[in-house]
Amino acid sequence: MAVLKLCYLGDPVLRMKAKPVAKVTKRIAKLLKDMEETMYAADGVGLAAPQVGVSERLIVVDVGDGPIHLVNPVLESGEGVDVDQEGCLSIPGVYGYVERYARVVVSGLDAKGRPIRVEGTGLMARALQHEIDHLDGILFTDKATSLVRAGEGEKTVAAGREGGKAAGEHARESGGSGPVGES
Repeated sequence: MAVLKLCYLGDPVLRMKAKPVAKVTKRIAKLLKDMEETMYAADGVGLAAPQVGVSERLIVVDVGDGPIHLVNPVLESGEGVDVDQEGCLSIPGVYGYVERYARVVVSGLDAKGRPIRVEGTGLMARALQHEIDHLDGILFTDKATSLVRAGEGEKTVAAGREGGKAAGEHARESGGSGPVGES
């Protein structure tokens, strides 16, 4: 396994719609493991392939219950509303409150090409939605109601947008009033 280089806000790959994976190969399985290692090295709870420069529909998530690898993930259903603070490994030091479904069902393939269905609530639901957004070129800052830079006060989204778009993902739970995570 290897720690991959992260892409940051301004890299065009983060705004591209990622391509579906035609077949789960050894290359895809290795990329998922490398993404997992990269996520852990960056202290994240989720990572999407575009964040490591690969425009393919792959995500990894671990909110503390073990890693989940998803190929071609699809948000099948969502219900309820949850608003919480998010951050993003591709937009370090920026956090914002984002409204997401409180409960989701996501389907896709695992690292061996077998169908998988994941149900999540709380941080798992948030991380899955955040990572799937990355696959569609959407950053959390596009949905945030306000943005905060680490160590600064809250700003309106309009003031925090970069090039007409707001700049974000989930980090490991930090406790207190800090962000729930970065992905």
